[in-house]
Amino acid sequence: MEDETRRTYDDFALCRRLLRQARPFWRHIAGVLLLGFLAMPLALLMPLPLKIGVDSFVGDEPLSSALSRFVPDALEGSSAGVLFVTIALLLVTVVATEVQRLVSSVLGTYTGERLELEFRSELFRHAQRVSLRYHDAQGTTDSLYRIFNDGSSIQWIGVYGVAPLVTAALTLVGMVVVTALIDAKLALVALAIAPLLLLLTRLYRLRLRRGWIDVKELETQSMSVLQETLGALRLVKAFGREDHEHDRFRRHSSARLGAHVRVLLIDGSLRVLVGICVGVGTAAVLFIGLRDVKAGALTLGEFLLVMGYLTQLYGPLQTITQSLAALQASLASADRAFTLLDQDPEVPERRDARSVKRATGAVAFRDVAFGYDQARPVLEGVSFEVEQGACVGVAGETGAGKSTLASLLARFYDPTRGSILLDGRDLRDYRLTDLRDQFAFVFQDPVLFSTSIAENISYARPDATDAEIRTAAEAANAHAFIARLADGYDTPVGDRGLRLSVGERQRLALARAFLRDAPILILDEPTSSVDIKTETQIVRAIERLASGRTTFMIAHRLSTLESCDMLLEIEGGRVEAFSSDVSGALRRRLVAAAG
Repeated sequence: MEDETRRTYDDFALCRRLLRQARPFWRHIAGVLLLGFLAMPLALLMPLPLKIGVDSFVGDEPLSSALSRFVPDALEGSSAGVLFVTIALLLVTVVATEVQRLVSSVLGTYTGERLELEFRSELFRHAQRVSLRYHDAQGTTDSLYRIFNDGSSIQWIGVYGVAPLVTAALTLVGMVVVTALIDAKLALVALAIAPLLLLLTRLYRLRLRRGWIDVKELETQSMSVLQETLGALRLVKAFGREDHEHDRFRRHSSARLGAHVRVLLIDGSLRVLVGICVGVGTAAVLFIGLRDVKAGALTLGEFLLVMGYLTQLYGPLQTITQSLAALQASLASADRAFTLLDQDPEVPERRDARSVKRATGAVAFRDVAFGYDQARPVLEGVSFEVEQGACVGVAGETGAGKSTLASLLARFYDPTRGSILLDGRDLRDYRLTDLRDQFAFVFQDPVLFSTSIAENISYARPDATDAEIRTAAEAANAHAFIARLADGYDTPVGDRGLRLSVGERQRLALARAFLRDAPILILDEPTSSVDIKTETQIVRAIERLASGRTTFMIAHRLSTLESCDMLLEIEGGRVEAFSSDVSGALRRRLVAAAG
């Protein structure tokens, strides 16, 4: 797993893949490129007014026939006409340049934001499909960072990276051609530094990529500390560990700061070397050009025009060099984002998977083995059969594999050996969405979203009516406390439902399971965190919910399992006993616990 998350792609492979990702927006990107291309002729026009002013207004050279036609008849042949053309050309060029920049900025921003939205959406969709094993190993913060931070890479590469590179390359070609037409020798001297710039970029590229990957991984670790601490703030405060968590955050952030400074030093040293090369090239052109002006081989206006173009020639050269270096940060992000996309779902769906509308609920485990880590099996040789509609209590010590059993049944994971059957057919033969529709879950720690009570209940069935939501709440013994709230079913539950008590959250989870109306019910420690009175209410609701459904009830409190039809005892990942004599089995476990 670690090797896969550290896998890297080369620049061309990443760019090709990003372009495929951006294919639906090719018209928008083409528009950005075309607007970028317009910058080239506008850049070529910018130094021209200066040349005209020096040679034709200050000097005696006549205007070209192409420019003369724009001089008003009253000013034709006068210095005022030359000044008019000079000022008019300057103003038109400036206005056209600013309009081009505005339209390019708006279209570029829109295109970039749409690219980022679609890429992040795809990353989020895939992160939900990737196996729980991946998230268990990497942590949820890693995926969050890849979706939000690394997901923006497509915008920077597709709009602000590749487009400026292409535009800069075309501008460079245009500047070289125009400069060569004026003075081929100066153009050749100016371009002499280009191979050195490309060599520097090649030498620094990999160092920058590795540096940015390190920065992002350390930043993920800092975010992980924040998420863990703020998510467990009650525990942190209860044990007075605020300073410890603060120090832990500063330690990770300091490591990230050091890595960031190192990569900026690498980038800065490249920029210094590029600047020196450009300075040397400019000095060489200045030296040769001034000598040519003094010798009469070049007019002062032509020399100023060459120097103007030289500035705009070195601009694209520097843009290409520095953009290739700056792109490494975005390519490092794209690398990490595609690594997430390349994670295969651990529970893939077969092409010929069968659909199922409503299973009868008969379940069988056949010699099932499983381990989150290959070196440490959690279940080994588990075999048992449950008839449809039966209620099975699952008992065992902490870590015996009870919750893992439920996760395998819902196919959150696939067994490493053996098979699990539903209605006589392997779970892997069913379509995943249809299979998951056969289960309703109530977890030990009820999961609620920071929306209203009604929305949390209807999460099991978004198209449920208000009447159906209320009926489900009544069946779960939740309607009474909901009715006492000022906003009733519209009451927000707060972050993770913390505005409600544990018992109230658990009853909402039961209401959600009632609304789901699935043929198989999995209850994982549903009463472990509530008082006796609340437990009684929850147990009564569970008995109503379990009626007519195949039910697996996992519990530490043996009293919760008294109403079950069968008792499955798991110890050390193996089935110790599977009996229909629930009362006798429970007495035996109580005696063993007391002894």
